[in-house]
Amino acid sequence: MSIPADLKYTPSHEWVRVEADGTLTVGITHHAQELLGDMVFVESPATGRALAKGEECAVVESVKAASDVYAPVAGEVVAANGEVESSPESVNQDAYAAWLFKLKPANPADIDALLDAAAYQKLVESEAH
Repeated sequence: MSIPADLKYTPSHEWVRVEADGTLTVGITHHAQELLGDMVFVESPATGRALAKGEECAVVESVKAASDVYAPVAGEVVAANGEVESSPESVNQDAYAAWLFKLKPANPADIDALLDAAAYQKLVESEAH
């Protein structure tokens, strides 16, 4: 299973990349897309929307199930990936390239509370049992 070491993760299977300008790029993990199966629909949050940490803000739907995507930290949506909305299968092809939205964190220190790759790996392994 692919869990890039340079990303942060949430217990609800979102990945977070901290960009040079301090914004966060957010998507769902390889593990999440594997569990869901073939993606047929993606809805990203609207640009400008203020999100609370843990708030449902996007939806990914597969042939098997629909799943909510949660804000990893509080902040404002600064971009949504329209490309992934028109090509939801891109999430299956490369979950770490198919980002859903970008977020300007309200408090950058909140990022430190997210899981690192090793902690996320342990979480995934514990769920498998």
